[in-house]
Amino acid sequence: MEKITEKEVGSSFQENLAFLEKILPVQKSFDLIRRDIIIGGKDASFYFIDGFTKDEVMLKIMDSFKGIQEGDLPKRATEFSQRYIPYVEVDILRKFDEVLRNILSGVTCLFIDGYETCIAIDCRTYPARSVDEPETDKSLRGSRDGFVETIVFNTALIRRRIRDPHLIMEMADVGESSRTDVSICYMSDRVDQELLHVVRERVTDLQVSDLKMNQQTLAESLYRRKWFNPFPKFKFTERPDTASACLLEGKIVILVDNSPSAMVIPTSILDMIEEANDYYFPTLTGIYLKVSRGIITFLTVFLTPVFLLFMQNLDWLPEMFSFIAVKDMVNIPLIFQLLILELAIDGLRLAALNTPSMLSTPLSVIAGLVLGEFSVQSGWFNAEVMLYMAFVAVANYTQPNFELGYALKFMRLLLLVLTAFFDWIGFLAGTIIVIGSIVFNKTLSGRSYLAIRRN
Repeated sequence: MEKITEKEVGSSFQENLAFLEKILPVQKSFDLIRRDIIIGGKDASFYFIDGFTKDEVMLKIMDSFKGIQEGDLPKRATEFSQRYIPYVEVDILRKFDEVLRNILSGVTCLFIDGYETCIAIDCRTYPARSVDEPETDKSLRGSRDGFVETIVFNTALIRRRIRDPHLIMEMADVGESSRTDVSICYMSDRVDQELLHVVRERVTDLQVSDLKMNQQTLAESLYRRKWFNPFPKFKFTERPDTASACLLEGKIVILVDNSPSAMVIPTSILDMIEEANDYYFPTLTGIYLKVSRGIITFLTVFLTPVFLLFMQNLDWLPEMFSFIAVKDMVNIPLIFQLLILELAIDGLRLAALNTPSMLSTPLSVIAGLVLGEFSVQSGWFNAEVMLYMAFVAVANYTQPNFELGYALKFMRLLLLVLTAFFDWIGFLAGTIIVIGSIVFNKTLSGRSYLAIRRN
């Protein structure tokens, strides 16, 4: 790899092609194509990947070469590109490392006998789906477009919303094998320059073989999280309007090719529980939505542990709330009922992900009836336990962040186990652990997880 990096394109046409043939498996890979032509009486060769090249553009470019007569070729490749290539994105490459990276990225590279450089014509097109609204991040009154797997489309969706020269989008490639395109987006007049320097340095200096899982691999490489703290360090969004709003607040947005979401830095737990609907409604409605979501998120963690604590200490229960006490005793202790239902809910969620869409509704109804009605009648679970776990299962979907939902679930499980074994002391210790996990959690910027954002 070091030899390729140091090697420069030479004046010998045959040596340049011979070197490329050693590196590129043109004869083995059907989609790697070499096209030999004559331009102005000189030998020339195109290298490109079938499926990435726009046929109509290449036809027009090759048609323009037909009018070049012998002796008309300029002495330099720069003059040739300016005079005879009727296309917008043209670059001159001098190192084979750049040539290989461009060819494997879909750029068409042209070698002409007598030129010591390679002419790169960026007439590529990537297969992409339409920019439909994300399935998991919907808005009632907002825009209906969403990020796709093509990074150029994603940057265009942001640029469409922010027409400001201060919007900077830096490009880097990460991974020795994958050479994945990564874009660092920020507003130069609003971003925290110290944080930007840290992010830029970490992205450019990453020593990884590839980004197997796109943004997740990048996130784990940028910030080595502690395994025992499950709270997410980054906010992800598939909405261009949300990403644009974050940029205008001075945040940094990282886009990764092949990933339909944007990574937002820095973030806090307050950012995690936000969603687009909070801003598309009047102020009072938006505040109500935020407050209600915060209360429900709090209840998803503490509802079942508090219920278990009172069931273990019935004398603590106020008389006005005596109706919540478990009336019917079953063979399975409450703690095991709660833990089994936690596992069962995840099982249903995983089953729903892998169920064909045409069968998801009837199977969900059957699962709800069987687990709800018959499990109580058969004596496995108490009706009160089923009620509270049903609330927790539904309430988890009130906040859009998937990773935060599971972080809260792990905190709830910890509280349940500690409360079951150590009663109120365990509950108190678990509460301290939950608060400590949030307070002492640091993001990539080094700030606390509870830091209030500054516009």
